[in-house]
Amino acid sequence: MVRALDMRIFKERKLGDTMGKPVIITCAPTGAIHTPSMSPHLPVTPSEIAEASIEAAEAGAAIIHLHARDPQDGRPDPRPETFMQFLPRIKQATDAVLNISTGGGFNMTMDERLLAATTTSAEMASLNMGSMNFGTFPLLEKYSDWKHEWEPALLAKTKDFIFPNTFATIEYALKALGERHGTRFEFECYDLGHLYNVAYFVDKGLIKPPFFIQMVFGILGGMGADHDNMSHLHMTAKKLFGEDNYEWSVLAAGRHQMPFATQAAMLGGNLRVGLEDSLYIGRGELAKSNAEQVRRIRTILEALGLSVATPAEARQRLALKGGDQVAF
Repeated sequence: MVRALDMRIFKERKLGDTMGKPVIITCAPTGAIHTPSMSPHLPVTPSEIAEASIEAAEAGAAIIHLHARDPQDGRPDPRPETFMQFLPRIKQATDAVLNISTGGGFNMTMDERLLAATTTSAEMASLNMGSMNFGTFPLLEKYSDWKHEWEPALLAKTKDFIFPNTFATIEYALKALGERHGTRFEFECYDLGHLYNVAYFVDKGLIKPPFFIQMVFGILGGMGADHDNMSHLHMTAKKLFGEDNYEWSVLAAGRHQMPFATQAAMLGGNLRVGLEDSLYIGRGELAKSNAEQVRRIRTILEALGLSVATPAEARQRLALKGGDQVAF
């Protein structure tokens, strides 16, 4: 039995503390880490991304975290016109919250990373809360047959790469996107210090509750996928922000995806799944779709007596402006 199901988890929460609170499931269908050669099921074209997102929403995801890819070769693509090939279609088919990434892809400027979200006046967007070494180069050891030359070249570059998210660029994003467009953020925290960066901007009045913290585990250069790390971040967030000012969620890379998602829900948090974070549904078995991962975690949650949040419930808890207030 996975460690996430250990009974000690229940000792960290008051009995019934949040058992009645529906779990917000986020699905990240494609991302910018995995490349087309790694799975035939990774959505690449706008049509594939739209279909994957709609299926994930129908399976129970309240939030869809979106990146775009060049339709020709699948590389990360920051252009708003590429996003606009799938955003209206998803919005027309589902009421899920559409969360546009400002992480973008490696070597993009902050203006490039923000452009899709500002152009579309996004309801929600991700925002990385600190600079870090972001190493995906170990993936080179797992694959040898590449569809495109850019794939191994991009992975190799991350051995000497710092993903920059300075105080200045974070403040710029909070003002350019948050203040001007009413966009709320998913604050991505890859390390303990990133929580303290959130606290700094809370103290400065640039982040206002209720805010949404996404704790990220298992990326080389960030926090290791250790359940004790999750417990420590959970307790630190409670000390920094109190009980009622924020919602928290967890994602973990690769084989850690489902155990960490399960533990987060058992601790009263929310979770993220999707092919951006893991290409697999089980040991050595590629997930055939994002919806398959959403259905798997939903089955686990319901077996534990937990319920799944609707998009309307997610909007209310995160104080989002609503899907009718975007520019697509």
